[in-house]
Amino acid sequence: MPTEDTLIPSNEAAPVRKEGSATTFKCKGCGSSVSFTPGTEHLTCPYCKSNCDISAIEAKVEELDFRENLKNAAEETELEEHITVTCDGCGARTDLQPNITSGHCPFCDSPLVAQHISEKRFSPRSLLPFSIPRADANASFKKWISSRWFAPRSFHREVRSDKLNGVYCPFWTYDAGSHTVYSGERGEYYYVTRTETVTVNGKQQTRTRRERKIRWHHASGNVNNKFDDLLVRASSGLPEKLARKLEPWDLHKLRPYQPEFLSGFKVESYTIGLEDGFSDAKDQMKPFIRKTICRDIGGDQQRIHRTSTNYDNITFKHILLPVWISAYFYRKKTYRFLINANTGEVQGERPYSVIKIILVGIAIAAIIACVVYLTQK
Repeated sequence: MPTEDTLIPSNEAAPVRKEGSATTFKCKGCGSSVSFTPGTEHLTCPYCKSNCDISAIEAKVEELDFRENLKNAAEETELEEHITVTCDGCGARTDLQPNITSGHCPFCDSPLVAQHISEKRFSPRSLLPFSIPRADANASFKKWISSRWFAPRSFHREVRSDKLNGVYCPFWTYDAGSHTVYSGERGEYYYVTRTETVTVNGKQQTRTRRERKIRWHHASGNVNNKFDDLLVRASSGLPEKLARKLEPWDLHKLRPYQPEFLSGFKVESYTIGLEDGFSDAKDQMKPFIRKTICRDIGGDQQRIHRTSTNYDNITFKHILLPVWISAYFYRKKTYRFLINANTGEVQGERPYSVIKIILVGIAIAAIIACVVYLTQK
């Protein structure tokens, strides 16, 4: 917190309080809280509309050693107090801003009540700032809703764009090398000539045909792979299926962590730890490793019987990625609308109207019947 002797440029916001993991920033003009403006490099005051620049820092986005941090996590990770809520509906854990003690889960719209918790956890070191403004996100939301032809009419009336929440979601990225020893079989095609008798127009004829067969040979060896920035979600708030649909992310645009970029937005805490996250990363590696093995075996077909993989040079990053989220509860079920606030990719869930689907089916059947009738006539 700055003192009277601390010089702060007039166009920069001052961090005036840090409670838990949240830092608030005040406008130098009127003293109101300011928020980060997506797509810019400044914080904006909602009252006097003045802008406060976010100063660039010299820190770099770095890869951290996986095994070293895993080994020393219990002793070296700082103990931090957070204003945190864990949703009973979807399990998402969200850090709230100071003085906010209740709200709704941005992932499933369930009511939340905050509690103070202290825990050891890795702090994010880098992030992608929001680059899609709320107005653009609202416009994308309305366009998406209006294009859901098979959604019930009541769904169009009840869903509102003003429920969009800006949330920084936690992810892990992993770099690693893999060394795999395998055993299997290499299949090579060969052909044999078959003679058979067939009956054509009541007469028997003798024909020959080529039949393809496979000759299998034992194969074994070892292969190496390198992986870079394997992205793994670090929480259960964002379903895996929807999280994958938001990809790709411009990870080369990652910025060093600065709390100014979080001002005015919600931040989800990770619930999938570093080690469990790497297990998910290994699942992503498996098809690539398998493809490399098949290429190494060669031949026309391949069989893989046994593999043993070791991983080395494992590094990781704990990052925050920006998502605009609208969760709405419709007829006892939660649906989500998501925007990748870095690239603008839109994804969503919606209900279907059985009546509309039946009517469209009847209309299509009627059109086909008319076409057939006119063609025959």
